[in-house]
Amino acid sequence: MPDARLYPTPVQWEQRHTAFVLPAVGLYLDGAARSPRLQHLQAAAHALIDAEATPGWLPYAEWLDSIEATRTLAAQVLFNDDVDGLAMVPSAAHGLAVAAHNLPPQRGDAVLVLDGQFPSNLLVWQQRCVDVGAQVVAAQPRAGESLTDAVLRTIADTPRLAIATLSHCDWHDGRLLHLDAIADAVHARGAALVLDLSQSLGVLPMDLARWRPDFVVSVGYKWLMGTMGLSWLWASPRWRDSGIPLEHHWVARDPGPDWAFPLEAMPSYRHGARRFDAGGIADPLRLAMTHGGLAQLHAWQPARIAASLGEITGALDAALDACGMSDWKTIGHAPHITGLRVPVDRLEALIVAFSAHGIACSPRPWGVRLAPMVGVRAEQIVQVVKIAADA
Repeated sequence: MPDARLYPTPVQWEQRHTAFVLPAVGLYLDGAARSPRLQHLQAAAHALIDAEATPGWLPYAEWLDSIEATRTLAAQVLFNDDVDGLAMVPSAAHGLAVAAHNLPPQRGDAVLVLDGQFPSNLLVWQQRCVDVGAQVVAAQPRAGESLTDAVLRTIADTPRLAIATLSHCDWHDGRLLHLDAIADAVHARGAALVLDLSQSLGVLPMDLARWRPDFVVSVGYKWLMGTMGLSWLWASPRWRDSGIPLEHHWVARDPGPDWAFPLEAMPSYRHGARRFDAGGIADPLRLAMTHGGLAQLHAWQPARIAASLGEITGALDAALDACGMSDWKTIGHAPHITGLRVPVDRLEALIVAFSAHGIACSPRPWGVRLAPMVGVRAEQIVQVVKIAADA
């Protein structure tokens, strides 16, 4: 019988409004920063911490099984059942460093990023380019140009494009990138594609066969509702037999039934992308929280989550129109992330008003990012617009 502390039962869709640990007052609209804790996972975590005080409570073989159970569930829910393509890493930045280590640009090459891209998917490429004499180029939209069109234009205009490393939506305001068209353009140039889906995986659909990326990374929290410290790296088949990990940890190796690590020869890597598994992250608590978030995602289903959150952000856009604040909207945003583009002379007052009403969001120089979690109601988001209008 599986330990219930490792595999707690998910919450039904009908109970989603009370599924998270949140203050009794206010409204949480900051899911793009960190997902609130699921009530039942918090209870399971406390029970598991108490259990860990008993030596030997989790036998070694059962612990190894829990690692593969978590990997298998992630593959089932998110990666088209491609279990062998998944590695466990401590962060999206670690996964991106693996990608940069195996896809080094050459002198004179170019690496394409988004203007204002999240630093985890920028700094590592900047360093690689410094190391080899390559350059980072940024896709920056011109007036009236969409984010996708800016990327496509930059791909076409960049000599010696070697790597494009992008997201599915902008982390600032949720503007979508149409990865079908972008992937085609990248591959037509003979360049590699790396995707950081930390702000979209679990909500937006992913098409590995269509996009043909070399590497995909994502954190395990935010929209996956797990915990920090256990993230995902997907590697294309090319890298599963030849890729070089950043560290050489025993979890990534197959020492056989005798757990032998002879001096004269290293044990072979475990099958598939497991060669990239990092050390120190597969502790029972992280596994339980990650598995529990994935199980909840599987129960609720990403498509249903996207539809529900799309109704909420759609209600926000409609309320802005009704209040004569259409210029505050973000055009072309994802269903789960958007931004209020606030006039600069009203931004400070709006942030103060939101804080006074317990509205959690992320301020930006141009306004605020809003990212509702499952359970937010349309009438609550309409009230947010009224507070903004009065600020």
